[in-house]
Formats: sequence, C-alpha cells, structure tokens
Amino acid sequence: MDEGISFEIRLADQDEWEDAMGLAWKTFLEFEAGDYTPEGVRSFEDFITDTGLKRMFLSGDYRLLAAYIRGRMVGMITLRNRCHISLLFVDKRYHRHGIGRALIEQMARYVKDECRLTVNASPYGAAFYRRLGFRDLGPERRQDGIIFTPMEYIISGR
Repeated sequence: MDEGISFEIRLADQDEWEDAMGLAWKTFLEFEAGDYTPEGVRSFEDFITDTGLKRMFLSGDYRLLAAYIRGRMVGMITLRNRCHISLLFVDKRYHRHGIGRALIEQMARYVKDECRLTVNASPYGAAFYRRLGFRDLGPERRQDGIIFTPMEYIISGR
C-alpha cells in the first residue's frame, strides 16, 4: 500500500451516477468477468444499468460513496438495505493504495447505527474482504450466473 497517495472520499453527487457505474463496469470486465458465465456477465450489466437502482440512488435509498484523486473518481462503494455493500470497485491503477479499505472504513462510519456490514464477495474480492476482517457466512454460491461468498464484518466500537 502506498501511503503517499492522496485521495478524498465523499458521497457522490447525483450527476456522478454514470461515472460510478462506468467505473464498476470497466473494473468488472478487467478483473471479474472471466470468472463468470455469459449469463453472469449479463446479470451484472443488467444490475448496474437498472433504472430502478438509479432512482433509488437519486431518492437517497441507495448510498454511493466515491474516492477522488484530483477530482477524478477512482473508487466507489454502494450500500443497499442500510448495511449491505452491493458494489465496490477501484480503478486498476489505484489497487493496493488503500482506497478500497478506506471506502469500507468510511462506509462503516456512515452506518454507525448498524452493527455490521454484509457483502456477497466475488471470487476476485473475497480474499480482500477477509484481510479487512470480513468472515464467511457460508460457502461460495452461484445465482443468475453470479458467483459470490456471503460475508459479514462486525463494526466494533458501536
């Protein structure tokens, strides 16, 4: 991890939705799509392009935090149902710089009234989540072509 990199994390503005989903799609294709069937890739694309999801974001029911370097979005994390991480992606140029960890830590502070965060970790992301203290809630699963391991992180100090 490079401690010298400087980035800002904040709630994304309403007009940044497309940037965030574009980052998610690009990073998914680079690192995760190879683990999925064509059905899984379509399921993921359908999820991030769903107009209902965007409406939930615009109404404040689907939270999106993003990391920025010099005003450019380089990472993003979304939260649904008050405590479930549904998307976490960091531009490949900024992997291993602490951005993913910082996004999760900021989201944990944001959900201060909850006692845990959950995630359905992709095969690519599962080891990352475990390093941060997430634990498996069950075995790896497959649904609609998407492969994931259900995990949770207990927020301490709450």
